[in-house]
Amino acid sequence: MNSEMKKFLILFLISLTCEAQNTLSLEEGAESPKADLSQISWVEGHWRGEAFGGITEEIWSPPLGGSMMFSFKLVSDGVVQFYELGHIQEVNGTLLLQLKHFHGNLKGWEEKDETVDFKLVKIESNKVYFDDFTLEKVDDDEINVYVIIKEKESSQEVKFNYKRQ
Repeated sequence: MNSEMKKFLILFLISLTCEAQNTLSLEEGAESPKADLSQISWVEGHWRGEAFGGITEEIWSPPLGGSMMFSFKLVSDGVVQFYELGHIQEVNGTLLLQLKHFHGNLKGWEEKDETVDFKLVKIESNKVYFDDFTLEKVDDDEINVYVIIKEKESSQEVKFNYKRQ
């Protein structure tokens, strides 16, 4: 392998490593930091983007009653593929993101009393890191959402880019 090829390979591997740094995991036994919804109220709004070969849409309510409610929808080939409904809730002085998945016909993926939970890892001025789930404010009209999607033995970070509607 020539030196140019080695340089390319090293830079490529570094770029892969950097790309996966948009999500964080909460260390085993660690507690979430103190936080409240005022620190992440910038996510409020109607957002639209593209992913998984279709149109994605998220709608976030303003903070009210200790939570920010949201809905997510994926539409592909003119058909709703699935929904997510959830909230970020103030719990014991910190934040917890919880959601449930639904098929396009609203039949749930999770059991009746189960939710998918993401504990808060840390908050920065333009990012909120939950366990394997990050919300990033690019500017007032654009956000990114990064999620670790696990399938069988592997996992990958997926980026959703949204523009305000």
